[in-house]
Amino acid sequence: MNVSASLTPYNSPIPQSPPMILDTLPDPAIEGQASCPRKTRVQIDLILLAIEALELGSSEAILSFAQELELKGIIKDRVNLWRMRSTNPLRRAHIRRSLTITEAKALVVIACYLARRLTVVIRQLLMIYQQLDEKQIPLEQNLRLSNYLERFRAHFKSRMNPRRSGVMALNSDEKLDELAIDLLGKLLFCTGTAGMQRFWISLFDGEVE
Repeated sequence: MNVSASLTPYNSPIPQSPPMILDTLPDPAIEGQASCPRKTRVQIDLILLAIEALELGSSEAILSFAQELELKGIIKDRVNLWRMRSTNPLRRAHIRRSLTITEAKALVVIACYLARRLTVVIRQLLMIYQQLDEKQIPLEQNLRLSNYLERFRAHFKSRMNPRRSGVMALNSDEKLDELAIDLLGKLLFCTGTAGMQRFWISLFDGEVE
């Protein structure tokens, strides 16, 4: 008699364990660990928005990395990705559903991999910004930086709900430019030593019990 066959029926589903790469990010010590707080959902969506402003076709790149990093079981397709990002309450198409910790980890892992691929561009843009700022030269004087800022503003205005207080606070191009530059700094932070883990932990600052 085959003992193993008698213990495991042929039609029993094999439990799916989370992808190992997600184990590199610690579970946050917050109440109700199954879903993410508001701040976390907003910041993850904004960091992906900055990546979209940096690189055309980044939505396809997110799905490609999901396949490559064996995260396809979490980020299944474009619609699934849109639903995750629409948990950001600032969005026009805000969906009242939770973003699970597992989903958030998958998005952060992919964002950090994309940031690493764009490290040179991110560093160059931040250096250009610093030089222009020190000399008090308008940012639009540099074509590369101006293009990034213009794309970020366009993405933000088309996707965020202008009636939300968090969006109303960013009611000028200057404020949106400041946000875009701040997000560049966060993306560069992601590329450093243990950057992915440190960025992940920062998303829960003030939320930990």
